[in-house]
Order: sequence, then C-alpha cells, then structure tokens
Amino acid sequence: MQQIRRVFLNPFDLAQILSFRAFRGFCQHNPWQMKLFYAATHIQTLPAGHRFPMGKYELLRQKLAVEMPQLGLLLADPASEGELALVHTPLYIEAVFQGSLPPAAQREIGFPWSEGMVERARRSVGATISAARLAMKEGIAANLAGGTHHAYADKGGGFCVFNDVAVAARLMQAEWSPHQRRPLQVAVMDLDVHQGNGTASIFANDSSVFTLSLHGEKNFPFRKEPSDLDVGLPDGCTDEPYLAALHQALQTLQDRFDPQLVIYLAGADPHEGDRLGRLNLSFEGMKERDRCVLAWAQARRIPLAMAMAGGYGKQIEDTVEVQMNTFAQALAAWQGWQNHV
Repeated sequence: MQQIRRVFLNPFDLAQILSFRAFRGFCQHNPWQMKLFYAATHIQTLPAGHRFPMGKYELLRQKLAVEMPQLGLLLADPASEGELALVHTPLYIEAVFQGSLPPAAQREIGFPWSEGMVERARRSVGATISAARLAMKEGIAANLAGGTHHAYADKGGGFCVFNDVAVAARLMQAEWSPHQRRPLQVAVMDLDVHQGNGTASIFANDSSVFTLSLHGEKNFPFRKEPSDLDVGLPDGCTDEPYLAALHQALQTLQDRFDPQLVIYLAGADPHEGDRLGRLNLSFEGMKERDRCVLAWAQARRIPLAMAMAGGYGKQIEDTVEVQMNTFAQALAAWQGWQNHV
C-alpha cells in the first residue's frame, strides 16, 4: 500500500494556495487568536495640520502585530447600504455616498469629503459588525478603531460619519430575532471622555438597548442627549473618583438591565495626556478601567465587542500606549473566556 505523506503548511504557504477570502476565513477561525478588525487608514488622506490623529491607527496596528502575536488582525469588509439603513436615513446615506452634504453638515463631521472618507467610514462600521458577530461566538472581539458615537440617524458630527455601534447592535438583533422571543438585549458601555450623544438619540425609545455614558460633564458635546445612564464627571477627575463612579455605574446597569451583548467604547481620551480630554487618569487608572469592564462582562459570560473610540494625546505615543494596554487586558479576558475562567 502506498504510504500517504502528510504535509503541514504555515499560514504564509496557505496564502499562496487559497484565495484571499478563503485565507481570511482560515485566519478568522483560528481558535488560538483573539480577532481584531481594522479599516485601512491610508484610504482617507487629511489635509496637513488637520487636528484628527489618523496616524494613530497604523501605529497601533503595527505595534500590535509585533508585540501581541496572539491577536489576529483582519481587514474589515465595508458595511453595505442596507446595513447602514438599519440606523441611518436613506437621504443621509445617499448624501454621504455622493458627496452632496451641505457644507455646514460636512463641517460638523469635521472631515473634508472624499471617496476615501466614505470607504473608511463604511469599513469602520464593518469592523464593529464583524467584532460583534464574532464576540457572540468567541466571547470577545474588537475593532481597532470605531466608536463613532456622535453620528445621529440623519447627520454626522465630531469626526463620526456613521454610527458603527448602533448599526452593529441593530444587525446583531436582526440576526438574533428570528430564533428568539424577544430582541437581543444590548448594553452600550461608552467610556469615551465625550458623551455618546448620537447613540443616545438613536436608542432613546428602545428598551432593548441600554446606553451608559461615563464622560466629562463640561466637555464636548455641549448639547448632550439623555442616555439610559449618564455619569458626568468634573474636569480634572483622577483615578480614584473615576473608578468609584465606574463601579457604581456597573452596579446600576446590573440592577436595571440584563444584557446579552456588551459593546464597549474604550476611549483613550480620559488619559491625563490627552489634549481634548480634560480628565486626569493615569496609565494605571486606564488599565484598571478596562479590567473592571472586561471582568464584569466575563464574570457574567456576556459577549463583548470593543471599539477604540477617541484618543488625542499630546504625544500620539501616549494614545497608542493606552490602547496597547487596553488590548493586553482584552487578550487576558479572551483567554480566560476560552478557558471558562
């Protein structure tokens, strides 16, 4: 009998044999890696001197690839028009796609219109969709960007074109509902330093989504929308009062809602080195914030999808360090989830 020779191929060999889509499917189902989805940042070019730190995403992705090989980095598919329409009005979607927003509406977003802006915005939503879908299966997954919580159903704002969190929540509910008696119960834990006004507005009359925002009370947006739970913090808030407020907020959430999915906006902008944050959390305080949220969800076996939201460090390296620490905490929680800890 002819002996069968077994050949073992590494992922780079497989990439030469399989189609890109099949190879990405192989990576996505690699059980030894926590999955992170990203949008290619080079597709949106900003004018010189623009205040939005677009370069942070590529710096973060490169650093994660080198220092945390236990994380699988996957390019996200763009959200479709139909997926966006679960939240956004057809007129707004069309205006964004065609570049026909009024100048004032484009200025409110904060980016000049370009095809690259549209593509990146769609992929950012797609990354949170993919993270939420995979979190439902594997416990934790993340978007390397996202957290575009200032986008309303009919307009953008504050560097947010489409609301990735709202679209992902609605789509997960749509995929869940045919098999269940009630909609998927989703908790949005928004710990960006700026209140999630767009998300709060979208879910204002929806009892199936609980919106929690822990933010700077005097910071942008200056006209806030009521969330299910708003915790406004004073300028200069440090680690101890911040973490006390977070623990109380988590207890209130537990008392009032029973989530089946958490979408966590892990903004880096509460850090003391952020130029737009106005709070004073240390690196250790930010680590503890992330640990508290991840441990809360893990202890209750609630799937968690994470988006990175804001981060505008005076030194961009500080923002990247905060986010690296967030992913280290998330990886530890993911490993505990896989081991049923």
